[in-house]
Amino acid sequence: MRAAWYEQRGSARDVLVVGDMPDPQPGPGEVRIKISVSGINPGDVKKRSGWQDSPMPYPRVTPHSDGAGVIDAIGPDVDEQRMGQMVWCYAAQSYRPFGTAAEYCVVPETLAVPLPDNVGAEMLDQAACLGIAGITGYRALFADGPVDGLTLLVHGAAGGVGSIATQMAARGGATVIATVRRETQINTVRARGAQHVYLADDPHLAERIRTIAPDGVHRIAEVDFADHIDTDADIIAVGGTISSYYSSQDRPGIPYWKLGFADVTLRLLGSDDFPPAVKADAAMNLTAALLDGTLHIAISDRFPLDQIAEAHELVERGGAGRAILQIT
Repeated sequence: MRAAWYEQRGSARDVLVVGDMPDPQPGPGEVRIKISVSGINPGDVKKRSGWQDSPMPYPRVTPHSDGAGVIDAIGPDVDEQRMGQMVWCYAAQSYRPFGTAAEYCVVPETLAVPLPDNVGAEMLDQAACLGIAGITGYRALFADGPVDGLTLLVHGAAGGVGSIATQMAARGGATVIATVRRETQINTVRARGAQHVYLADDPHLAERIRTIAPDGVHRIAEVDFADHIDTDADIIAVGGTISSYYSSQDRPGIPYWKLGFADVTLRLLGSDDFPPAVKADAAMNLTAALLDGTLHIAISDRFPLDQIAEAHELVERGGAGRAILQIT
């Protein structure tokens, strides 16, 4: 099969290789997916570049945890009805060496989420981007239960995680307040379900949010814990939760007593290490939202497998939508 891989950490153009590898074969409890689309996440790029000085976990790594395609082989103990299923997958390269940047990918069958047989190409592209961003965004707001009737704040609502969190919160019946970095993003985020959208650097942000939610917001999906924790402490409701999936500082300071007197829960998220049941529940709800049209993922760029280095560089620069590899 054709595949991309790296055998050392470094810049995309220096370490990514595209070539031929043996076709993988599924073992017990596993399925093989003929990959149509491979989703690219910032986390995939960070793993390749050696972010946080993490060592190479395997001698050779095929990147990308998310993807979509059709099951074309099954291992022992897998129901034969799974053969030929259209699926999207997540965590393919989570504690495993070979991800979805290849013509075939083998995953435990529980990580291959069924899709309708007649799913169109556009929806398949979006499904290939559900994994890391979708499960993280869902976990950030739904870890403590339903959101119907609650007021939520999503920081970075124009980004991959924030966009999905915003849409899922609106779908769940919440009042959604969102922040964005640029004015040009405001209308897009409103269209995704946020009732109130503000610029993240607005010096009066906390006051504006308190006007809407005088008793505070119940849950916050946080894109930068270190940068926003003082604002979050000013507007969180008593008993509220701040769920953060990134921090620009490794050891940020916190306003301890302000948070403590508000009985705040801090939830720090690492998507690779969510419990399996948490991932499966999020995957089920994300799939339902995608299929009923209440969740949409904007695909901005499509690359062939041979241009994986250029795709990684685009993700590193940031953009308005998601980048994918078209494998077949």
